[in-house]
Amino acid sequence: RLQQWGMAGKDSRIVVEKPFGRDLESARALNATLATYFKEQQIYRIDHYLGKETVQNLMAVRFGNMLFEPLWNRQYVDHIQITVAETVGVGGRGEYYDKSGAMRDMVQNHLMQLLCLIAMEPPARFDPDAVRDEKLKVIRALDPVLPHHLVRGQYEAEAGNEEKAPSYRDAVENPRSRTESFVALKAHISNWRWHGTPFYLRTGKRMVARSSEITVVFKDTPHSIFAEDAGRHRNVLSIRLQPNEGITLGVTIKEPGPGGMRLVDVPLDMTFAEALGPDGGDQVDAYERLIMDVIRGNQTLFMRDDEVEAAWAWTDPIIQGWEARNDVPKPYDSGSTGPTDAGEMMRRDGREWRKVSP
Repeated sequence: RLQQWGMAGKDSRIVVEKPFGRDLESARALNATLATYFKEQQIYRIDHYLGKETVQNLMAVRFGNMLFEPLWNRQYVDHIQITVAETVGVGGRGEYYDKSGAMRDMVQNHLMQLLCLIAMEPPARFDPDAVRDEKLKVIRALDPVLPHHLVRGQYEAEAGNEEKAPSYRDAVENPRSRTESFVALKAHISNWRWHGTPFYLRTGKRMVARSSEITVVFKDTPHSIFAEDAGRHRNVLSIRLQPNEGITLGVTIKEPGPGGMRLVDVPLDMTFAEALGPDGGDQVDAYERLIMDVIRGNQTLFMRDDEVEAAWAWTDPIIQGWEARNDVPKPYDSGSTGPTDAGEMMRRDGREWRKVSP
């Protein structure tokens, strides 16, 4: 239709909202259709998560501070967690969501983009292709996810409030639905920087709090000079995307007072609203920022065709695997942190999920 009405010319720009297909085959077909009428430089595949102030700050924190970049690798990082928790259910999106699920709706795009920004190599320049080239390398370096490194869940009705907060199956009006409203998985990136460092991804609906956070957990010191009863402490960098956007670095200090050397963790906390004053608290809407980038012709925060296809090439085998195994999502209580199996997956590795808090 755009072509018919003369709106697909060389000076036009087209914005495409997710989902960019539902698998690799459909993504390729969509990209081919777009390429028939538009050059790649005219296509803006929008993911509103990339318009959030803190998401954009990931690159500033990593590549603008000598403090972090030398430590940003397998030698010093124990593991990284990415959590996107929602308190809402599927609401009026039941028909769409039951055909997609959390893996297609959240992991393949939102969480994948966060993973790329936290794990990618420094681009040669801060320009669209340089940044997207490095993100693509991360996706292509992702290992296949093993079955025991994956947990799917489906929320139950809220106890005592079943009418207003029904179960997932009641909300989508499909009593036999096997679509997941929760996913937790462990991913590995096979490159020099991250080989052997696990990345734990978690997202779900009807959870205990609305919270999006990236947590970088650094390794223990190689040798502690303090007594065993002083405690075991690790530095933790927390990047909060919502709510209360900001960055917190946990450091270890001596607990004040007499009684010997007792260690305690304290946060160096920077919320944008407090650190930057009125400008920090009045954040521009993510879509508003991205639309402005479209007008300016800046594609840095938009996905390229090969990036979308690479993400599906990694996601498809995961979905095909659980379908072949006839897996059923684990039930979890509304207002919880998800299925107990997700916590068990972490405990097997001697780790635990960060608390989901508002």
